[in-house]
Amino acid sequence: LLDVNTLGVETVCSVSTPKEVWLQLLHTSSRPLTHTLLQEAALDTNTLNVEYQKIPPNFVNAAELDVPGHTMKDRYKTILPNPESRVILRNPDDDPGPDRYINANYITGYKGAPRAYIATQGPMVHTVGDFWDMVWQERSSIIVMVTRLKENNEVRRPRETSRHGRFNIRVKDSQEKDGFTVTDMEIELRSERRHVRHYWFTSWPDHHIPQCIAPYLKLVEEVETYSESLVPTSSQEVPASGPGPIIVHCSAGIGRTGCFIASSIGCQQLRETGQADVLETVCQLRLDRWVHKSCRKVREQPTVF
Repeated sequence: LLDVNTLGVETVCSVSTPKEVWLQLLHTSSRPLTHTLLQEAALDTNTLNVEYQKIPPNFVNAAELDVPGHTMKDRYKTILPNPESRVILRNPDDDPGPDRYINANYITGYKGAPRAYIATQGPMVHTVGDFWDMVWQERSSIIVMVTRLKENNEVRRPRETSRHGRFNIRVKDSQEKDGFTVTDMEIELRSERRHVRHYWFTSWPDHHIPQCIAPYLKLVEEVETYSESLVPTSSQEVPASGPGPIIVHCSAGIGRTGCFIASSIGCQQLRETGQADVLETVCQLRLDRWVHKSCRKVREQPTVF
């Protein structure tokens, strides 16, 4: 079970260790565990918490982000994208203005796959257009939403037919599953249409953890299976709508989002090697984005894998 608590509200403690030193720690820390050792580690919460607290935060200071006006598009003023991996929105061909800002980062995937995911904050009323611009620009075919449909009076998922910025969004089909909803959408810009599949995990309350882990792991598995189906064989052309990064968001884009991505990578590790390196995975996430409390407690069930 992956535990996520308060997001964007805790005081960030200063770190006296030189940045070069803790960046080296993030690049080199590793502790691969077999399935049995994962279960044993989950029972030793004190050791697990100590290990987690030793992971350098790689926190982004506002002075490091040289983007004028970015605060208007940040949900939380202390949660900023790492400059080295942040997504930059290019302007359309008919708009000669400067590139635009979105609070999002590319995330390295399993086996070091570059830009396998995008971790981002939940879109706000005035940033929904930017969100869909990112989906289009990155040719993403999968969106994973790990939050309630409506938080703070903001609706996070399109309903039926809607227009956001330059795009028309149409819901083509929706299936209710155990703990999550799968919605097939069509995104249209001018005369071009692309298919996007939206996964919404409905059983994760804000600032708490799911009561049952099985639906969550089923979601992780289903997203991975569908993502693999989008990868063309050597004889197929790459489809226009993918395979781009899997876009994952919650509210702040650092807690539940980090948990989902870490779970996805860990499950792939277990299936292929029989081991999962939670420490290395969380450290890699920290290099790409300041994920917070992405892994406090891991509790694996023997029947899951």
